[in-house]
Amino acid sequence: MAQLPLPSSVQPTDVYGGDEVSAIVLDPGYINTRAGFAGEEMPKQVLPSFYGHIASSQRDVFGDQAIYPRADLELRNYMNRDSVVEDWDAATKIWEYALINRLGIPRPTPASKNGLNNKPKPAAEGEDVEMADEADLDETENYEKPMAENPLLMTEAAWNSPKQREKAIEICMENWACPAFWLSKTPVLAAFAAGKATALVVDVGGSNTSVTAIFDGMVLKRSIQRSPVGGVWLSSQIRSLFEASEPKVEVVPTFMVENKKPVEAGQPAEARLKTFDFQISPSFRAFEEERVLTEFKESVVEVWRGPGRYLAPGNEDYAKNLPGRVFEMPDGSNQMWREQRFKVAEGMWDDNAAFPSATEEGKITKAQTVPGLIKASLDSIDVDIRPALLANVVVTGSTSLLPGFTDRLNHELTAMFPSVKVKLHAAGLSSERRFGAWIGGSILGSLGTFHQMWISRKEYEENGPGIVEKRCK
Repeated sequence: MAQLPLPSSVQPTDVYGGDEVSAIVLDPGYINTRAGFAGEEMPKQVLPSFYGHIASSQRDVFGDQAIYPRADLELRNYMNRDSVVEDWDAATKIWEYALINRLGIPRPTPASKNGLNNKPKPAAEGEDVEMADEADLDETENYEKPMAENPLLMTEAAWNSPKQREKAIEICMENWACPAFWLSKTPVLAAFAAGKATALVVDVGGSNTSVTAIFDGMVLKRSIQRSPVGGVWLSSQIRSLFEASEPKVEVVPTFMVENKKPVEAGQPAEARLKTFDFQISPSFRAFEEERVLTEFKESVVEVWRGPGRYLAPGNEDYAKNLPGRVFEMPDGSNQMWREQRFKVAEGMWDDNAAFPSATEEGKITKAQTVPGLIKASLDSIDVDIRPALLANVVVTGSTSLLPGFTDRLNHELTAMFPSVKVKLHAAGLSSERRFGAWIGGSILGSLGTFHQMWISRKEYEENGPGIVEKRCK
């Protein structure tokens, strides 16, 4: 991929078949899947990547409205924690639901206009009549497919495999008959959304944290570093905090509470819980508990800004005197959180400060902390380009919205590289930080200068799925 063009001439539509049609931008992730039209500021649809599987009818249901307590409902995710698609059948279904049912892409051409009732065109001289009819049928089938008029730009993780990339273009071209396709890596798009062609992208998402060096719009593959220290890991730290608290805090999901009474801070909850005449699946319970933990993260958790690290002598005593924050659980129990809210997030920076974890996934090493990832990423690339990268550190991802995150990151980088100018670029709007990659794709897909880069349907038919590996570098 050449250097990214500057966003000077924005053209939100392209011409396919004589009609002006907007490109679609699809940004799949472990927590959410985002979809919308290129040229717009925000994705129109943000759906959970978790979906419901009803065992009794062997049926899958998608979207927030479909995820509610019901018999035989098991929640699954089409991606793994590395943000790589594992279940392609489910991925295709949920993407189609997002793009067609929710985004409202126009349905296939009605029967009166789709050419099915037209007389077959005469065969060209020397052409077999049957071959001409087959060509007409193929053309008609493509018109009947859901996205036959919409080019699609899709995002992918920087470490996605060639096999995964080929499968993505295969679904787009074979199942949906898209006229054009492009696949771009999330850190490149996040950098582009910040107006940078060269940047060090620190992406702190829901399932993992990654650090990637981008130089002239190209991913430096050796620089890619990732660890499980993301939003889900932070939730496990909150669970450990609740377990260690006195009194112990129990996470009761909202759907289980029928009514509650107000109680004093630290007192047991006075709530009546709902009873169900069927068994609630563990996966549904965990999903709903995660919603409560996410609200706790957004309301209470804060990153220690300094001076020094949280475990430095005197800092914990100082934190105890800072104003606390009260959080009320769905069952009405509430508590004041003071120094504990800093300790929960400290493991992202200092592995010694993390709460002990009972699972292997929850245990981290120094190399998996945010400073450790940045150091490993910069150590793997040419020393001459490090100053340019440190002068353009792009911070993205929903977990980076924790209060104090950018201040702490700036402090850590300044301490690690005292002789180099460090400059952070973190969007002020929370939506821009959450949807950084999608916004970059929206800008890229709407540029007039980008239209020549699409992989056309004709190119795909001539070269097969392998074309994506040659073109989308």
